[in-house]
Amino acid sequence: MGKRILVVDDEISIRMGIREFAEYQGYEVMGAANGREALELCRQQDFDLIIMDIMMPEMDGYEAYRRIREMKDIPALMLSAKGEEYDKLQGFELGIDDYVVKPFSIKELMARVKVILMRHEPKEEKAQSESYEFEGLTVNISAREVLVDGKRIELRPKEYDLLFFLVRNRGIVFSREALLEKVWGFDFMGDDRTVDAQIKMLRHALGDYRKYIVTYRGAGYKFEAEEKKA
Repeated sequence: MGKRILVVDDEISIRMGIREFAEYQGYEVMGAANGREALELCRQQDFDLIIMDIMMPEMDGYEAYRRIREMKDIPALMLSAKGEEYDKLQGFELGIDDYVVKPFSIKELMARVKVILMRHEPKEEKAQSESYEFEGLTVNISAREVLVDGKRIELRPKEYDLLFFLVRNRGIVFSREALLEKVWGFDFMGDDRTVDAQIKMLRHALGDYRKYIVTYRGAGYKFEAEEKKA
C-alpha cells in the first residue's frame, strides 16, 4: 500500500491539485478544509505525512499541527503565502520538516514530499552503534539521541539531521547552499536563511557546546571538536 498523505487547505483547488498529482505517483490521499477537520482525521486514522496550509479558518495550521503532535508523531510540510523568516522559524520550532511558499510548483512540492518520506523510513539497525563523544557532549546517531553533560536533550527533527551531518563530516566547512542540498536533500531555491534559523536553534539546545558549531563568515559552518578517546 502507498504512503498515506493528509492535505489540509481551505482552497479546494489546491487540495484537489495536490491530490491528483500525488495519487498519480502512487500515494493514498485524504483532504481536510481546515485545522479542526485535520485534527479529527488524525485522531481516527494514521498518516505518513501532512501537507498543511498555515492560514485557514477555524484553526490555523500552526495550532492544528501542535495539537496533532501531542497525539502522534507525523512529519509535516507547511504551505503559506508568507515567506518571512519568523514564520518559517515558528514552523520549525513546532517540528515541521519543510516549508513551501505559495504559489509553488506541484512537481517541486512532490519532490520535497518524497525526500521527507524517505527520511522517515524505518532504518535497519546497524551492526555497530554509531556514537561520538566530545567532552560532555554525546551524539548517538544510531539511537538518534543527544546528551549534554549526561542529560538527554530533545531536538526537533531537522536539528537532529543537521547535527548528525555536521558531526559525521566534522572538520569540513559547508556553505549554506551545500547544507540545504545535503541535509534537506534538494535545493531550497537559495533560501539559505532556513539554515541560519536551524543553526541558531541547534546552538541554543547544545548550551555550552554550541562552541563546536563554528561560523566561517562568508563561507558557512563547520563542526569543530576533538573526539573523546575511549
